[in-house]
Amino acid sequence: MPVITDPEIIRDRLTAVRENMQREGVDVCVVPTDDFHQSEYSGAYFQTRRYLTGFTGSAGTLVLSADDAALFTDGRYFVQAALQIKGTGITLMKMGQEGVPDMMQYLAGKSGGDRVIGFDGRTVAYGSGARMAEIFGGHVRADFDPVKGLWPDRPPFPDSAVYELPERWTGESRSSKLSRIRAAMAASGCGASLVASLDDIAWILNLRGNDVECNPVFMAYLWIGKETAVLFANEDAFSAQIRGELEADGVGLKPYADAYEEIRELAGREHCVMLDPRRTNFRLVSIVAGECGVYQCENPSVLMKAVKNDTETACLKDVHADDGAAVFRFSLWLKDQMRRMAAGEDICITELDAADKLDSLRAQIPDFIELSFPTISAYGANAAQLHYAPTKENCARLRPEGMLLVDSGGQYRRGTTDITRTWALGPVSEDMKRHFTLTLAGMLALGNAHFLKGVDGYGLDILARGPLWNEHVDYRCGTGHGVGFCLNVHEAPNGFRWHRIRGVNELAVQEPGMVTSDEPGVYVDGQYGIRIENLMLCEKDLTNEYGTWLKFRFLTMVPVDRDLIDKKYLRQEDVTRLNAYHRQVYETLAPKLTEEERTQLAVQTAPI
Repeated sequence: MPVITDPEIIRDRLTAVRENMQREGVDVCVVPTDDFHQSEYSGAYFQTRRYLTGFTGSAGTLVLSADDAALFTDGRYFVQAALQIKGTGITLMKMGQEGVPDMMQYLAGKSGGDRVIGFDGRTVAYGSGARMAEIFGGHVRADFDPVKGLWPDRPPFPDSAVYELPERWTGESRSSKLSRIRAAMAASGCGASLVASLDDIAWILNLRGNDVECNPVFMAYLWIGKETAVLFANEDAFSAQIRGELEADGVGLKPYADAYEEIRELAGREHCVMLDPRRTNFRLVSIVAGECGVYQCENPSVLMKAVKNDTETACLKDVHADDGAAVFRFSLWLKDQMRRMAAGEDICITELDAADKLDSLRAQIPDFIELSFPTISAYGANAAQLHYAPTKENCARLRPEGMLLVDSGGQYRRGTTDITRTWALGPVSEDMKRHFTLTLAGMLALGNAHFLKGVDGYGLDILARGPLWNEHVDYRCGTGHGVGFCLNVHEAPNGFRWHRIRGVNELAVQEPGMVTSDEPGVYVDGQYGIRIENLMLCEKDLTNEYGTWLKFRFLTMVPVDRDLIDKKYLRQEDVTRLNAYHRQVYETLAPKLTEEERTQLAVQTAPI
């Protein structure tokens, strides 16, 4: 979908939606970012909020009424959203900021009397839909499509081919995973489980697809009974071999379009069904609840897939070495181009050119599937936008000065990667070096933590922020997120944050096998952005009289740019940690590089 830069187009679209609202008796319309499965990223078919606002970020909700419009989004996108909705008449609501109401508070101010709220109940999580229904006293149109008749060139519904991820990579069979889900069902007194989240379905069945860009999943619903299961999906996407293997494991295949009516019938045969209200849409939960009891809990598969088994962790260590070699080669190319440019050669490289170069290097890795998210290549002030992405219409030209931030990753059959590095392209300021070095100290502090089992990401987040907080500097985002295995690059339930919002961003305790990102940073609006990100594997350390101790192992293997380090901001402990990490980087990458590349790697990883 092209990026809209003309605010008049957006104003016209909003006017057309208001006309739809008036015809259908809707006073307030809510347009979330979600697809029918509450996925973090939505395929082009589902990007209604983007179509109506011009805002391209991955998180945000539009609230529209006859006299105003508001876009709610989080701190990752404040700068980007402000730029993209400028002149459209939409007010930016900066979530979590002082004096800014949350969306439900805002909606409460729009309710009253017989006012009706409308939304597509398939795109709204059950909890949110129930809360909106309560606020509006039951005056709800959960079947309201805001763009009905208004989106003539809407992208087609996704229908990619489904493929199997063999047990040599997953480390566990489909039948074993189904057995574990059924054990959780039985413990909860349920005769069935309804799974609507695409990553959970893909993990449980050891299947992958390409229905959502950068997330190897496919559109489906999964009903798990005591002995058999039903997968609702596009039947044409499955080969005869996969169909046979599913059938052998007791999994029947039925059309995706029949899911709601079929699930209504299946629920009517049960006493109680287990489902995850945060990962199941309002319409589907309402259907099940109308037929039988509902046991609301987090999908058991959420924690199961977060804890990688020995086969998966071995694959992840292996693929991060290949991925790291690609990123290191990119850094050599980037630095060489900047040196030549500084010497007077007529070279033009944009942020998008840099992203394309890195993407092409990853694509050469044998089991590469796709990127794990669109590469963020941000130069200078653009890097102050946490999730900035260059486009042909809007990208900066690199110069041999300042810094380039690149956040990137790949999807491989051996796992998922996510890494951020910030490189000096030439001369940098004292503040840039100070902020970079303090960020590095925080990243290393968290990555070298030893902690008792039972600690969650709230208890560990301060380790990454500490060096920056000591200078009264902070970043408006979490410090880290869980990462899937050949699945979503952002995976619940593990992560690192300091600010807890109960019922919204709860974090699980760290468990051996969890993979979590460690990515502190500094973002100075209008000037520059810095982020250093490594993925880490949680491992058991030792057990003594105090309990079981855990630690982290860095999976990401790419040098940190020495040109941005100022040693005076590091303690000796920080220096020791950096040297140890760089020694590990050299030992991991050297066998995969040419002799010339190894020589340069030795320089970049030499002790400081």
